[in-house]
Amino acid sequence: MRDAYHEELDAIGDSLVEMARLVGSAIGRATTAMLDADLKLAESVIANDDKVDELQRDLETKAIQLLARQQPVATDLRIVVTSLRMSADLERSGDLAQHVAKVARLRFPDSAVPRDLHATILEMGQLAQRLMAKAAEVIITKDVDLALQLEADDDKIDDLHRTLFQHLMDDRWKHGIETAVDVTLLGRYYERFADHAVSVARRVVYLVTGDYADEIDPAAVVAAAEEPAAD
Repeated sequence: MRDAYHEELDAIGDSLVEMARLVGSAIGRATTAMLDADLKLAESVIANDDKVDELQRDLETKAIQLLARQQPVATDLRIVVTSLRMSADLERSGDLAQHVAKVARLRFPDSAVPRDLHATILEMGQLAQRLMAKAAEVIITKDVDLALQLEADDDKIDDLHRTLFQHLMDDRWKHGIETAVDVTLLGRYYERFADHAVSVARRVVYLVTGDYADEIDPAAVVAAAEEPAAD
């Protein structure tokens, strides 16, 4: 009976990893679709978001059934409740990738992003995808140190977001209001996607330690990891 119970807990974790991998791939493909004005790829990203939604619904059903049947306590209860919150972050990340793809579809056959901002947007997309890949790894490994590192990675996205605004506010901006609105929205989508990846990692920290990420000293985590094991 307990083996089946733990298999159900493991299945919830597997669903979270699958969601993270799907939305990470989606943000990368949506970025390509937008920069290359690839309508077919954009439509694929938009349609595939249904898979993420289905995974979230399935995870919620499993979690509620577990709560009702097993009435978990202590760490197991924390796993179920935290997983529900992580699934919401991941579902929203999928929506944001879909939003990027919809901008690509809206502006087809043109690219929504001016050529002089392609490199910045491409870097934001790549960073967002790497952040979500790290979040998936954190879910699998429960590595608190890696989870805390995502905060620093997110700072890079924030810097690029500010760079976009600098371009928009520059008197030399010559791409018009419609493109300015597109770029503003896109910057926000990437910035929020990265925030959700960080949120997932922070929830794993709470899951493992029982403490919130902002209550933990990253240096102490590193020191503990480097400390030799007791004989």
